[in-house]
Amino acid sequence: MNAAPLLVLCALGPEVWALRGGDWRGAAGGPPVLVRTGVGRRRASHAVRRLLTSAPGGYGAVVVAGFGAAVGPGVAPADIIVADGVRDAEGNHFAVDSGPDLTRALRARGLTAHTGTHHTADHVVRGLERRALHLQGALAVDMEAAAVLAALHELRPVLPAAVLRVVVDTPEHELLRPGTLPAGVRAWRTLRAAVPGLVDWHGQNRPDRRRPAPGTLTHPTPSIPQEAS
Repeated sequence: MNAAPLLVLCALGPEVWALRGGDWRGAAGGPPVLVRTGVGRRRASHAVRRLLTSAPGGYGAVVVAGFGAAVGPGVAPADIIVADGVRDAEGNHFAVDSGPDLTRALRARGLTAHTGTHHTADHVVRGLERRALHLQGALAVDMEAAAVLAALHELRPVLPAAVLRVVVDTPEHELLRPGTLPAGVRAWRTLRAAVPGLVDWHGQNRPDRRRPAPGTLTHPTPSIPQEAS
């Protein structure tokens, strides 16, 4: 098994808090390295580049985890959306080959998990813009994952990577509505409950198991139309 620990990156303190309290027993490489990067691509990129260049022993895998938003139907608050690809606002696409394996590991732990493309935006996405993202193939939206994968593609292209978001809001129940607080509590509990699934997925990796780069750039997709103000 991998001798090095997981590096788990979260944008927000409550996300780190949820994961820190999870059941990490049996994790390959010992307890994870949990880091709060701050919100947004710039902060996430700075954090992961610093961590990858300063850790003498390295990491067994990198996980981007936390809360996010669904952009299409069929997903409920507190469901988990695991990325099999992440794209950014410029249309670059990063393949994430861990998606199916991690989804299976989470489902085996009794959690509701979906696999699909994540879109990394530079702002909170609402309304018509969510529909546009879904029509272009996205299932979830966040503000950090693409920057992390871009750094991995440049600095550690064979390091296993995974991205998961626990849904807080959906197109039917957007942020700042009355149901957001209860949905947030459920999402927090689900994020904590996802830890054994992450442990299982990480334990399946082997140092001699060659993997493709976690980020592979493809041709840009058309620009995302903005919601009218």
